[in-house]
Amino acid sequence: MKKVLNMPYLGFGVGLRTEHYDDFLHGSPKVDWLEIISENFMLGAQRPQYYLDAFKERYPIIPHGVSLSIGSSDPLNWDYLHTLKKLVKSVKAPWFSDHLCWTGVHGHNLHNLMPLPYTAEVASFIAQKIRIVQDFMEIPFIFENVSSYVEFQQSELSEWQFISAILQEANCGLLLDINNVFVSGFNHHFDPQEYFKEIPLEHVVQCHIAGHTHKGDYILDTHDHDIIDDVWKLYEGLIPTLGDVSILLERDDDIPPINELEEELDKARNIYAKVKQHDTKAV
Repeated sequence: MKKVLNMPYLGFGVGLRTEHYDDFLHGSPKVDWLEIISENFMLGAQRPQYYLDAFKERYPIIPHGVSLSIGSSDPLNWDYLHTLKKLVKSVKAPWFSDHLCWTGVHGHNLHNLMPLPYTAEVASFIAQKIRIVQDFMEIPFIFENVSSYVEFQQSELSEWQFISAILQEANCGLLLDINNVFVSGFNHHFDPQEYFKEIPLEHVVQCHIAGHTHKGDYILDTHDHDIIDDVWKLYEGLIPTLGDVSILLERDDDIPPINELEEELDKARNIYAKVKQHDTKAV
């Protein structure tokens, strides 16, 4: 598959959380790269900066934001973008990411990833903002599909049609969160396989895998459990069609010791290697 963006393949990483700072500072976990929450390192505090300076010498680091609010009707926050650009340059990131959502209005941050109405007009509006952001940041921006729990009556496109329209107009990359597709598929009664079939996978730069919490009549994207078998199967099925993309294991709550995360990451690594080996023999 010919990729839209010629990005380096980083291997298998984890989201950096404070519970594991000392593990990475004093040990050598079996992790290829780290994803950081951008906002945690944009305030200039000495302690986070101390750790970041140490980690960036040993691992590739990708900033992953939660406050860009690319889907908001508000103008872009240039103070935020200037600070983010300093962070991105300091860690020499090959790309940076945030979520396809809005997080506030009129300058008020809701601290939540809010869904969007899936219309052609909104897709074009967001694509134009992405182009502006990429031009300013001077490195590629990739956006993540979010999990959702409600839908807008105004939506005229499916989620995958909406995402495809943005990718094609903005010519940017996609952070494909496989768990989020599973969660939203259950919540909104669509087949994840149809989603994956229709998304232009040549735009995928990175994938997230994670756990969630099943509430009975809906699923909540909590990142506080191990990955379930159904999500592992989706991940395994996607590997042959994705090419080489960097894989990130997310865990944001009920965070286990680093050795348990390494075991789950090893599972992702072994599945990937097994599928790739099978594909090579089949050629």
